[in-house]
Amino acid sequence: MAVLDSGGVAVPTENGVADLDRLHRRKSRSDSSNGLISDTSPSDDVGAAAAEDARDRVDSAVEEEAQGTANLAGGDTETRESGGRGGGGNGDVRFTYRPSVPAHRRTRESPLSSDAIFKQSHAGLFNLCVVVLVAVNSRLIIENLMKYGWLIRTDFWFSSTSLRDWPLFMCCLSLSIFPLAAFTVEKMVLQRFISEPVAIILHVIITLTEVLYPVYVTLRCDSAFLSGVTLMLLTCIVWLKLVSYAHTSYDIRTLANSADKVDPEISYYVSLKSLAYFMVAPTLCYQPSYPRSPCIRKGWVARQFAKLVIFTGLMGFIIEQYINPIVRNSKHPLKGDLLYAIERVLKLSVPNLYVWLCMFYCFFHLWLNILAELLCFGDREFYKDWWNAKSVGDYWRMWNMPVHKWMVRHVYFPCLRIKIPKVPAIIIAFLVSAVFHELCIAVPCRLFNLWAFMGIMFQVPLVFITNFLQERFGSMVGNMIFWFSFCIFGQPMCVLLYYHDLMNRKGSMS
Repeated sequence: MAVLDSGGVAVPTENGVADLDRLHRRKSRSDSSNGLISDTSPSDDVGAAAAEDARDRVDSAVEEEAQGTANLAGGDTETRESGGRGGGGNGDVRFTYRPSVPAHRRTRESPLSSDAIFKQSHAGLFNLCVVVLVAVNSRLIIENLMKYGWLIRTDFWFSSTSLRDWPLFMCCLSLSIFPLAAFTVEKMVLQRFISEPVAIILHVIITLTEVLYPVYVTLRCDSAFLSGVTLMLLTCIVWLKLVSYAHTSYDIRTLANSADKVDPEISYYVSLKSLAYFMVAPTLCYQPSYPRSPCIRKGWVARQFAKLVIFTGLMGFIIEQYINPIVRNSKHPLKGDLLYAIERVLKLSVPNLYVWLCMFYCFFHLWLNILAELLCFGDREFYKDWWNAKSVGDYWRMWNMPVHKWMVRHVYFPCLRIKIPKVPAIIIAFLVSAVFHELCIAVPCRLFNLWAFMGIMFQVPLVFITNFLQERFGSMVGNMIFWFSFCIFGQPMCVLLYYHDLMNRKGSMS
């Protein structure tokens, strides 16, 4: 064999004469096949070929070093199986991981060190977390069933009392009148039957009526909470779409009539087909046309719909089996023992987080993608990686992209264009969001204690605090504060506050 001396030169040993001969013959055949003629003597070629080939072996060992002990074990196996015979790939293995080859060639960090932990994949640790999560929660589910039994009522989703909510259902159907009214206004503006100020006033009346009418119906009817929340969510969606339709049409009309057009091909027209597609499309920002996908994948839609049914059932199971008993056995978090309130909030935080994640997955991923596939809607960026948010501001910019795009397009930048500073513009955007969060929760509960409103407005100082901490201490601190305020303190506290206020209201009424 051949080893490297201290100067890096291959030195033949008496046990490696046969190897050197074979190296020399292989080198000679290679040179002959390439048309090369050597002027040196064969004895000189033996040492040079051995040195060059040994260096090649060392370089190949560096490449194979990434394969770790698997290569080493494989090489030993192949060497034993070949019986020491040369030829093919088995001959190369004999020079891999020789004792003379350096095992340490450069400075490297351990995988879990602070400089290297984010430069590699953690898929294996993620799989471990999933396995541990499934195992731990399976034990908790079994323990809960053994201790409390099956707590899910048969009338959880639908019962005879749900028939009392028919006014809310009729109200949902009647919301389609308002897009038709907005279309009529735009058509009258196009044909110059009404002036621009009159059109703006009519759009304001339409949008205000669209919100106040469902609020009135919900407050007048003794409906279930779930039915009221559904109606108010649909009301808010239609309102946001109507505002976007009126605002975008006004902007297109202004650009089309402007003398100095940015785009000379901009033209203003009114299309009922475009409005109808926009009202059912998974977006809140109106535009005359959208990027479209080529076809509908029926099998894909069926699989996503099956997932939607499964995760919706999982949400119902967690709510009935875990959240409702915890909430019923709790006290008002702002009254009584502080430690008891903290214990209830922490106990509620985990199942509440599971329900929220399932809701996010069902609505933003499954339902919006199903709707986009059926409508061939091409832009399906309904969310970004909000779980990696470095601050509270990043979270609000990434977790709900349809609302974020609407806020940027119709609230934030219009405020900047009329010379409102950046910070007040951010506060105005959060104020609009807080009003609609309060409508969606307070109206179905018939409680106006402003817990949801204050919860959203509390995000404004958190945005600036987490931005400061991110710049001062790095992204991890802001991300941990976001998760703590979101999972531990925020939502569980709001659930307890609204539940006890609702129970107190029902008790006082009875």
